[in-house]
Amino acid sequence: MLQQDGLILEQIQIGPMDNFTYLLGCKRTREVVIVDPAWDIESLVRIINEKDYTLKAALVTHYHPDHCGGSFGKRNVQGVAELMEQHLIKVYSNKLEADGLKKVTGISETDIVKVASGDTLKVGDIEIQFLHTPGHTPGSQCFKIKRTLVSGDTLFVNGCGRVDLPGSNVDEMYRSLQKLASLPKNTLLLPGHNYGHIPHATIEETIQHNPYMRISSLENWRMMLNH
Repeated sequence: MLQQDGLILEQIQIGPMDNFTYLLGCKRTREVVIVDPAWDIESLVRIINEKDYTLKAALVTHYHPDHCGGSFGKRNVQGVAELMEQHLIKVYSNKLEADGLKKVTGISETDIVKVASGDTLKVGDIEIQFLHTPGHTPGSQCFKIKRTLVSGDTLFVNGCGRVDLPGSNVDEMYRSLQKLASLPKNTLLLPGHNYGHIPHATIEETIQHNPYMRISSLENWRMMLNH
């Protein structure tokens, strides 16, 4: 468990694509949300039960099956649908991502809470802020909790999410990365995959070591990505 005052913060590597699932919550009440539950729902539920947490909601950074479950090539990935069979919770998705989430996972409209950038969710004493960061997908979002940012596939320690997939957008990714670069430098970055040499870093360290965070203009960004 990572340490911040009053905050439950667990980073769990899971699945064959080196995904990170997160448990975020309040130490006082032991209420948590789960971020991007996928691949092995039984193991994730077991962790929640063993630690005597109360699961309040699922938060989804984007609708790709390795983050929320669903069909993935010839494979069916466990995700929010299987989690909801065991816990009566809602799934929080950016409003632009909700249709994709329904299509991929098979959950219903009433299962989803649609959020916009700047909306917040209270979990015990902890407030989670939703940040819309399009680029990888139209409704990609990050979650800001105290001095921590859970970034999904928008930003990795040494890279950023792909922008050559359906729904991705090169220019929007640049603007999203610029937004994240403006966060306080001591903000702890928790990415959606373990693609770097370390599993997490501060925003300051990420800017220093991640070339995608140091592009000076949109024009240079397009040139770098051959657009």
